[in-house]
Amino acid sequence: DAQWFLGIFSSSTKEEAIDNQYRFSVQTFGGPDLYRQKKGKYTRLVGRHANYNIGTNAAHRWVQHMELAIDGHDQLKDDSEARDALKKYFGFTAHYIVASMEYMRSDQLSGGTSIDSGRVW
Repeated sequence: DAQWFLGIFSSSTKEEAIDNQYRFSVQTFGGPDLYRQKKGKYTRLVGRHANYNIGTNAAHRWVQHMELAIDGHDQLKDDSEARDALKKYFGFTAHYIVASMEYMRSDQLSGGTSIDSGRVW
């Protein structure tokens, strides 16, 4: 991938990014609160991403990665309803983050930012 896209993830390792995505997805779709257990109770998506330069191009690229992962998943290959629902969710979520960034205030930052590093919400 292009360096501009990879730079968004520079504050964590690939393994950490995968683990965070896994935990968030499990929690979001009704599983145990794995993401909250790791990140604390403050799990607002926009606030967690506010410190990163995420624009429309990055959202499109991230969605492409998610769609490739969904299409390549053995347990989803025969379930078009689940694949479509996941793709819609991730597409909406990515662009929601981009749109919301326009309205973030500096006091709404969270999770590893200079404002609240180490703080458990």
